[in-house]
Amino acid sequence: MPRTIVIATRESRLALWQAEHVRALLRRRCGLDATLLGLTTRGDEILDRSLSKVGGKGLFVKELEQALHERRADLAVHSLKDVPMDLPPGFVLAAMLEREDPSDAFVSPRHASLAQLPHGACVGTSSLRRVVQLANLRPDLRIEPLRGNLDTRLRKLDEGRYDAIVLATAGLIRLGLADRIRSRFAFAQMLPAAGQGALAIELRADDAELRHALALLVDRPTWLAAHAERAVSRTLGGSCSVPLAAHAQWQGATLQLRAALGDAASPAQPLLHSQVQGTPADAAAAEALGVQAAARLRELGADAYLAAGAA
Repeated sequence: MPRTIVIATRESRLALWQAEHVRALLRRRCGLDATLLGLTTRGDEILDRSLSKVGGKGLFVKELEQALHERRADLAVHSLKDVPMDLPPGFVLAAMLEREDPSDAFVSPRHASLAQLPHGACVGTSSLRRVVQLANLRPDLRIEPLRGNLDTRLRKLDEGRYDAIVLATAGLIRLGLADRIRSRFAFAQMLPAAGQGALAIELRADDAELRHALALLVDRPTWLAAHAERAVSRTLGGSCSVPLAAHAQWQGATLQLRAALGDAASPAQPLLHSQVQGTPADAAAAEALGVQAAARLRELGADAYLAAGAA
């Protein structure tokens, strides 16, 4: 494939790091040269409202998909957790890279962990998934919205607007900011979002040649785990307005999938939990595992939680 690949990316520092990482992998593993096309998305521009109120995570990918559609770019690099569960017609996720630590990180200038926060402390996050899990761990806390890229969120913390904030561990590690992490939430405390910590590569479905080349970048354990996680969310209509968590871990040849759902209308309501396991050999089998986990959540009353959040 002699052409130079054009990578569409958001222009935040983390997004550019991710795109540069993919460019290096394309060169090293696939023998392909690439350039970057930086774009600003609606999700980057709208910072005064939560994503659930302005269109969801798709706001971070639409401009990149438009560049693909117009053939100004050949592929787009995304944080997988930002990618909607159903892509528009004509697009595919061709690769998922080896996952970074998928946990959530507790970040605070003065306190070492969530347990050490004083009564009524202010914690920043705009993720409904984190809101309901924090409310179940510490119902006394005041949880306030926090938007912006990673550097903006850290700046707001340092300015004293919050006692602590919760961020994805992976982003902090990738930008060399692991020293800002005071503690990492155990999965028993806070389950990650589907796909958290993984990078995904999206391209036009008709670009068979590039899709074949990108097969060299697929990390199979991440590919199967993420398909299981995303199937939970897809089955339950997951979006930014649904406080849903799903995380799959390999134990040898067995994939253990855990999911949790909260009530967006009443965050302190008890979380619903499900856990399933299997030995999926392909994406379809992994997705079937996710459907099974979602069905168990429904048996526990998920539909009532979903209806309350949609009201």
